Amino acid sequence: MLKELPLSAFDWWQRIGFDYPVVWISGIFAAFALGACLGSFLNVCIWRIPRGESVVTAPSHCTSCGADIRWYDNLPVISYLVLRGRCRKCGTPYSCRYLVVELITGILFTAILFKAGFARQVPAVIPLYWWCVLLAISCAWIDARFRIIPDALTYPAIFYGIVLHALMPSACGMTSALSGGLYALLSALIPGILLSVFAIIGNKLTGKDVLGWGDVKFIAACGALLGFPGVLFVILGGSLSGTLYGMILTFRRGKKLSRCTIPFGPFLAGAAVVWTLAGNWIWHWYILISAR
Repeated sequence: MLKELPLSAFDWWQRIGFDYPVVWISGIFAAFALGACLGSFLNVCIWRIPRGESVVTAPSHCTSCGADIRWYDNLPVISYLVLRGRCRKCGTPYSCRYLVVELITGILFTAILFKAGFARQVPAVIPLYWWCVLLAISCAWIDARFRIIPDALTYPAIFYGIVLHALMPSACGMTSALSGGLYALLSALIPGILLSVFAIIGNKLTGKDVLGWGDVKFIAACGALLGFPGVLFVILGGSLSGTLYGMILTFRRGKKLSRCTIPFGPFLAGAAVVWTLAGNWIWHWYILISAR
């Protein structure tokens, strides 16, 4: 059941010493390093998953000459800059995606850590938001390139969100493992079912897919990670931004809106990232507006 959390639940920021410059500088470094390392793994997922390759068995290698990449050439951000974005053996340029994904992931991990502290959120939200960032970046990049959102990314996120809410129910304001896990399950299940019905009806009426099943699963994963207010924002924010982009695109190309097809994943992912960075303030603003 929902219960008012004591103020001490939000005082972790001071208790671990983030009031001291040395501690918060160390926190910046640690969060960025963790995010960049996981961003490096995201690059592996972005390249291999759409191609049906394993992300764990094969070692990192140059996609041009096939040479294995040594550990000292596989350091996030640093190795790319030292090698000037090229393979040490054959000199083939690497995509700038490798650097961009590592930098963005590191920056967002750091921003989420400090946002949770400054906004006095419980620390349990941090691993949930971090996973949501990983899901958003990988799915957005893959969907923009291949027009798919792989199950290998969304299903683990759903499972992780439900389990972590059960282990740390304070993330959603609950007080027991059962209520926390049930909350995450329903937050994933309800929008997933409703959007599945919408996708089926839309396909019957128009004869084409109005919503991809990968998008439905991505939204369900956001529900498990962010909770019900968060997934509602992802749906609304992604729909509005995607529609606006589609209208601008059709205007520039001189085509009909009905003939414009765009990947929906990047817009949903963008809305999910916005919620991780400002969701509590957006929700409080909505409550204040609704109370008037």
